[in-house]
Amino acid sequence: MTESKPIQWDLPDPFTLEIVVAEDDADELGHANNVVYVRWLEDISWAHVNRLGMTWDLNEATGKAMAITRTEIDYLVAANPGDRLIMGTWLTGFDGRFRSARQFQLVRPVDGKTLVRAVSTHACVDLKTQRPSRVPKEFAEIMKAACVSGGKGL
Repeated sequence: MTESKPIQWDLPDPFTLEIVVAEDDADELGHANNVVYVRWLEDISWAHVNRLGMTWDLNEATGKAMAITRTEIDYLVAANPGDRLIMGTWLTGFDGRFRSARQFQLVRPVDGKTLVRAVSTHACVDLKTQRPSRVPKEFAEIMKAACVSGGKGL
């Protein structure tokens, strides 16, 4: 097993997901394609909200869901096939009504390098109309409790 350097997380206590870069993740340049990073962001987001109790069953029961409205990704260092990575994420903002924010950090433990930093914002939508809607109390309770800013605004 390869030695790992201590990970310097941007924020404390991330929810993490281990990733191994597959050959199919690489593009013509030989490193992970940008679309793959977006998939990893989505994978960890769903895993995190499910762990927090914001399951799809809760979405269906309330008729609401949080939809991504913006994602910003800073690609700092390339990920290559065979790399073992750890993605961390945090809920970092919640306005108490409609919007939330999430932060991401992708690290390669073997050298301790941060490969990607990203931020996404979300808005609550009605599942039937796909229009913006106030966050149900079930979502609000979960997001306030999990938010590293204590559920403060964005």
